[in-house]
Amino acid sequence: MTSTITAKAAPALARDGSLVDQFGSNLSPQTNVSSPKDQEASYAASPVKRRRATKVEMEERAEFLIAYAEEHGPVSVRGLYYQAEVRRVPGIDKSNGAYEKVQRQVLSLRREGQLDYEHIADATRWMRKPRSFNSIDDALAHTARLYRKSLWNDADTYVEVWCEKDALAGTIYPITSVYDVPLMVTRGFASETFCYESVAQRGGDPTPYYVYYLGDFDRSGQDAAKALEEKLERFASEDDIEIIFEVLAVTELQIQTLNLPTRAPKRLSPADRKWPYEAACELDAIPPNILRNMVEEAINQHLDPEQLRVLKVAEQSERSLLTRIIKGAS
Repeated sequence: MTSTITAKAAPALARDGSLVDQFGSNLSPQTNVSSPKDQEASYAASPVKRRRATKVEMEERAEFLIAYAEEHGPVSVRGLYYQAEVRRVPGIDKSNGAYEKVQRQVLSLRREGQLDYEHIADATRWMRKPRSFNSIDDALAHTARLYRKSLWNDADTYVEVWCEKDALAGTIYPITSVYDVPLMVTRGFASETFCYESVAQRGGDPTPYYVYYLGDFDRSGQDAAKALEEKLERFASEDDIEIIFEVLAVTELQIQTLNLPTRAPKRLSPADRKWPYEAACELDAIPPNILRNMVEEAINQHLDPEQLRVLKVAEQSERSLLTRIIKGAS
């Protein structure tokens, strides 16, 4: 689908020699110049009365935000906004002002104790600090609780999930962590260093390298996906590693089948103006549960269900054994 741009008609010459546009409006310079006082009156700002939401509308909006976050969380605030817009929640439309309304109300609901904090995801901020312990026993007990068995040692493929937006990492991580799959967050275009290190950590392992990419359906998101694929393939080729790259979301087909909310595409730069579609769609527009299901289905293509079950049972057994050994030693 491509957008159609209609060119403006050129001014024409009227009988009296003045320029007129295609609607007959006079475009010629005016000889009568109004006074500064008249000009000020002409450009004076007119009072605009914005309609405030009623108490009933605010309560209806709060009810939706709480229920949706509880059912689908963790979800980003922008993701909540998109779902509120799709469901025509009162006062929520396709505007920055509407998004700010959701931001403010979500914050208020959390502080009032009506919306659980753990239902909102925010992976854009983090703390860096070495883990420390009170004693050796404390450190060993912590190790036992976190013990994980590698699920991919004997697999015939290697899988990574790459995400353009760090705000959605908290939404996706509950799935990638269960399956022991790396979640790589690029925050836009992936750097040369990040791509190099991702391939280098494979240590020359020739196992086919599957990359599932999640990003916006717009010019920047698509260009970021292409740039990521090019960089990974370039570094992987040095070790004869095969890269299988797939854009998991957002696709044009998903916008249609899931009826995802869209926005007007940016047309600021020459690159933006090359975007061939009339609309764009953000990754946040996909409902969290559907997004997690997409990721889980992609991963499950590479893991035998029975093998996964056996590994999980072994993991739990070994964790329990490690806990007993630690308790016996202490």
